[in-house]
Amino acid sequence: MEQKADKKAEEMAIQENLDRIKYKLVVISGKGGVGKSTVAVNAAFALALNGKKVGILDVDIHGPSIAKMLGIEGRTLKAATADGRPQPIRVVENIYALTIASMMPNPDEPIIWRGPLKIGVIRQFMQDIEWPELDYLIVDCPPGTGDEPLSVIQTLKKVDGTIIVSTPQDVALLDARKTITFSGKMNVPVIGIVENMAMFLCPHCGEPIDIFKGTGVQKAADDFGVDILGSIPIDANIVKTSDSGRPFVYDFGKTLAAQAMQSIVTKIIEKVEK
Repeated sequence: MEQKADKKAEEMAIQENLDRIKYKLVVISGKGGVGKSTVAVNAAFALALNGKKVGILDVDIHGPSIAKMLGIEGRTLKAATADGRPQPIRVVENIYALTIASMMPNPDEPIIWRGPLKIGVIRQFMQDIEWPELDYLIVDCPPGTGDEPLSVIQTLKKVDGTIIVSTPQDVALLDARKTITFSGKMNVPVIGIVENMAMFLCPHCGEPIDIFKGTGVQKAADDFGVDILGSIPIDANIVKTSDSGRPFVYDFGKTLAAQAMQSIVTKIIEKVEK
């Protein structure tokens, strides 16, 4: 009987948080190193620049990078509220973040957990943390379609869509296609595909150079009937701002890459809020 009461209290705590969030988006990729966290962070800042109140949840338990990219390394969760639950970190006025990195005393210490522990902590992110009222919650997942994205979607219950990130390389698209199928099996709509590192503009002549050649993004979009939200070119300033914890879309807003990101977010808002 007591166990049932505890379970009910846990579900109520999760539901309270879910009721405070209008739209929930999950950023996924089938392959690592495609810039998924970069897209998630800059999408959050671009949404904030559009007047939205945004939360970003990092469920990459083994390799969290959101803290560094948001400039909140070393910061811990806010003090507990009146009901005893801590709050996520306030990055700027209308962006809040939660990552396992904010709970680990030593950033060099690896997290060596099996699936059940990871599933448990993901539930705790929504159960034991008191999230503020949000227009959007963006969830940054590790690569693949395993424990973390599965647990997130099951915990959030109703996800408004997935954003799939890939490079143009055909090898990357093999895995991206799996994430599209995964979304379908989880009954989550695909908002669209973001083609990252689409090309590089030569600094001398200005000509575009296709470093990651491939036509897989368009083919995947055609095969599965999903949209391409946009293509983001390679820009060295993305690396600089990510390492320094600054928002690329704000600091370099006039660049081609930042404008592409802003355009992608405009399409996301139109699709989600239609």
